[in-house]
Amino acid sequence: MKEFVLIFRMDILTKEVQPSPEQMELYMTKWMEWINDISAQNKLADGGNHLSYSGKVLRPNNIMTDGPYPLNKESVAGYIIILAKDVDDAVRIAKKCPILQGVGTSVEVRETATSGTIKTTERSTTH
Repeated sequence: MKEFVLIFRMDILTKEVQPSPEQMELYMTKWMEWINDISAQNKLADGGNHLSYSGKVLRPNNIMTDGPYPLNKESVAGYIIILAKDVDDAVRIAKKCPILQGVGTSVEVRETATSGTIKTTERSTTH
């Protein structure tokens, strides 16, 4: 089994897409069912955490700004680490995530990189 990180993104800027308290309660119930199902299959490596909407963004040359600043109105809301045999297996698990029932949401699937498995890609040298 390999480790995959499921990264949850949400639109945190558009008021109209924010769930109501009732919707949040339903989402949390479905979320716990989904997490418990992954755990029952011994595929939950780390329950992860939700991330705060505030923070700092550090850039080269000691530049720091308040943030995070989401791209396309999306911000990382949290993550979990799952065990899957391959990326297709991880995607099958991710497709059942209740966050996908919301508007302006997504789940990103990435295999964790361990020492010796990080692959670099060639960058284009054309201008």
